[in-house]
Amino acid sequence: MNIRSLTRGDGVVIGAAVLLFIASFLDLYSADGAPDSLDFPSLWASGPVLLGVVLAGIIGAALIVITRGLPQVPKVAGLDLGQFGIAFTVFAAWSALGNIFDVAGGADNFEGSGDGPDAGTGLILALVATLIMAAAAVATPLVPALKAALLPPAGPAAPQPYGAQPPAGYGYPGAQQPAAFGGQPAPGQQPFPGGQPAAPPAGDFSPFWFAVPVPRPLFPEDGSSTPIAELAPGTWYLAVEQRGPSLVAQTQDGRRGVLQDTSGIQRG
Repeated sequence: MNIRSLTRGDGVVIGAAVLLFIASFLDLYSADGAPDSLDFPSLWASGPVLLGVVLAGIIGAALIVITRGLPQVPKVAGLDLGQFGIAFTVFAAWSALGNIFDVAGGADNFEGSGDGPDAGTGLILALVATLIMAAAAVATPLVPALKAALLPPAGPAAPQPYGAQPPAGYGYPGAQQPAAFGGQPAPGQQPFPGGQPAAPPAGDFSPFWFAVPVPRPLFPEDGSSTPIAELAPGTWYLAVEQRGPSLVAQTQDGRRGVLQDTSGIQRG
């Protein structure tokens, strides 16, 4: 699982899931005039709240985060697990809202004064957490600020492709020498006008590291249309060959494929 493929929206979902887990140990309801010796139950004491709010929200958040970190999204009944995760978070928020309006349903055995129990601290925090979680899950694909990478780009992890560390001049991020892609400017300068890689003369291509600005599919070298992987922002990949406007890229787990859309890539 590649945590550098997580977005800011995923970070909000994770934070909301942590808040929901903490809220599950707090009071389900409260009541005015109740004796001090009375201990109010937590959210774990109510089956509908536990299943429909706590577990549904945490499972939904886990599906969203796991799906984002996988190189290839698993699907069930034609839908990817991330979509199931979003549905779980929305359901959890809806259930939390319903339980706020019907607190007495989880407090049938309460004996105290007043007009009846009110929503406790745990139930209120659970509603806030699930609303934030659902909003972030739905809005992440739509809001550019939430689609940005959660963690900054990092250099490639060992072992490097081909089983060895790249030597000086290989073009990996952090190398203190001019880039090798057709005599382009040194790191820190704009390598490509407009972010587009220029096609070098035949035989002049040298491998280099690059990162994509948004998730992009990596297609098989045999030309088939089914992607073999998805390149994620915040991760460095190795370009090993130029094919017209496309690049043959290698992922850090050794898979090779064709990146057809090279617009706006960042070179290391």
